[in-house]
Amino acid sequence: MPTPTPTLQHTMEQLNCCVLVPTYNNAGTLKKVLDRILEYTHTIIIINDGATDSTAKILKGYSDIEQIHLPENKGKGNALQVGFKSAIAQGYDYAITIDSDGQHYPEDLSVFLDELQKEETSNVLYIGSRNMRQADVPGKSSFGNKFSNFWFWFETGTKLQDTQCGYRLYPLKELENLKFYTPKFEFEIEVIVRLAWEGTLVKNVPVRILYDETERVSHFRTVPDFTRISILNTWLVIVTIFYIKPRNFFRKIKKKGFKKFLLEDLLRSDDTPKTKALSIALGVFLGIAPFWGFQTILVFALATLFGLNKAITFAFSNISLPPLIPFIIYFSIKIGVLITGEEVSFSMENMTENFGMLQNLKTYLIGSFALAIMSALFFGIVGYLTILFLGKKKMVVDNG
Repeated sequence: MPTPTPTLQHTMEQLNCCVLVPTYNNAGTLKKVLDRILEYTHTIIIINDGATDSTAKILKGYSDIEQIHLPENKGKGNALQVGFKSAIAQGYDYAITIDSDGQHYPEDLSVFLDELQKEETSNVLYIGSRNMRQADVPGKSSFGNKFSNFWFWFETGTKLQDTQCGYRLYPLKELENLKFYTPKFEFEIEVIVRLAWEGTLVKNVPVRILYDETERVSHFRTVPDFTRISILNTWLVIVTIFYIKPRNFFRKIKKKGFKKFLLEDLLRSDDTPKTKALSIALGVFLGIAPFWGFQTILVFALATLFGLNKAITFAFSNISLPPLIPFIIYFSIKIGVLITGEEVSFSMENMTENFGMLQNLKTYLIGSFALAIMSALFFGIVGYLTILFLGKKKMVVDNG
């Protein structure tokens, strides 16, 4: 058995880090992978995910390495979770995961460790960033990575170059109290999104990659696995829009106080006055227009699409608070009557009785969209002028 490089082994021990190697039917590359890792460290946990080839026979030659043999194959996600639990039980703080198909370079272990030593926070997850443009990278891998990168950004607000690489450093303490629901390849998406939601910093570090199709065996099944990933992302997007984004918004207000939040996040952000004003206008429009049940999803989707300030858009979409709803409905009906010329019997006094406005739905919808447009223009213009005024006033104060 190779003797590990003293410096790297010392750093692994100093940072209380281990290496996890989940494996399933990769007998052709497993020995080479393990021998190369052992040149750098002996703190390894191998998870045999119910392999049916000669994996178990190969692992008999590595009796000095901790091994976990699962009786049946349940998927990479399950194998990783088993490995994490074992590492946590042994008191490790971090775990670096390496695939057993030979695509990762064990020499790059130092990349993760060097970055971790420079990091200001211990609550960080590093994902290897591969050169997806190199000639031997399969086209489906490059497309899948771009697809995953986009949804990770939408779900967390963090832009990464690579979200699918299995070469990662995980903060184990942050995983300890989380419950996961996916057992296969999609777990590697769920875990980074869930950790990001809980405040873990997720970053890329550059690593090398080798796709040797003569040796490498991939167990990724395009149709079923991509379908599961798509279903997972659909669920994560729903949770993001209806829970995470509003939760983070109100947490920020509570933490800073409304006045400080208003000044720092809404008025003093790096966005231009034009962007802020357009964000106000979009929020007001979506708050008044009759997009019942879809306002929140539209706020974040359209603000993201047009590059607007999501916090401002969300804040002003709440113009349709319960106390204001009767007035919005009333003026929508009145404006609708002016536009269509249709007579509608409707008044503030008999709102409940006349909520049969569904009989005059066309009039209400036309009036509602007209009111939304007019209000958006009004608040957008007033917001723009106000932001300009406050900006000039701040410059005068700053210049003494």
